[in-house]
Amino acid sequence: MSNQTLEIRWHGRGGQGAKTAALLLADVAWKTGAHVQGFPEYGPERMGAPITAYNRISKDVIRVHSNIYTPDLVVVVDETLLESVDVTAGLSDKGAIIINTARTKAEVMPHLKGFRGAVYVVDARKISVETLGKYFPNSPMLAAAVAVSRVMEKDEFIKEMRSSYEHKFAKKPEVIEGNMQALIQTFDALEEDLKNAESLIA
Repeated sequence: MSNQTLEIRWHGRGGQGAKTAALLLADVAWKTGAHVQGFPEYGPERMGAPITAYNRISKDVIRVHSNIYTPDLVVVVDETLLESVDVTAGLSDKGAIIINTARTKAEVMPHLKGFRGAVYVVDARKISVETLGKYFPNSPMLAAAVAVSRVMEKDEFIKEMRSSYEHKFAKKPEVIEGNMQALIQTFDALEEDLKNAESLIA
């Protein structure tokens, strides 16, 4: 792909919201004027079964419609997949991976098959339980994908997500605020690690 195009691969389990996060990211990027794709890899979507979803986000018209084999960014919504899925497959050392885990970066590195690119860890369970009262990892991992990729400005992302949540949860203001806090807390949690990081998209 051109250096104007960001390609993301999501790994999760059915019911965790990885597919929803990919579709939300496509929606919010489209609202900022980008060309987008967001789609799952179709297979058995049983609760708890491994699933894969993809995003392409570009300043140019996207003419490719295949799955993504050489992503710039991989988002792992369920860390147990590190044991059973090759999450770094096709990921270049110029790319990045984000893992939902309470473990440190040093603790997850041995599970990444020698990957030498940027590795970020986010405790999405802690963030979502604190802000939403339940374990919904997709909002923190969506924010992490935007923070690490820098595909859009934080303020623009937060504004568009508030608009999206207000539409989706019009009668549940506490859900709106909980999700907004989850997004903001995730950006804050990654701030130090991202100070000297380079953007994944030109």
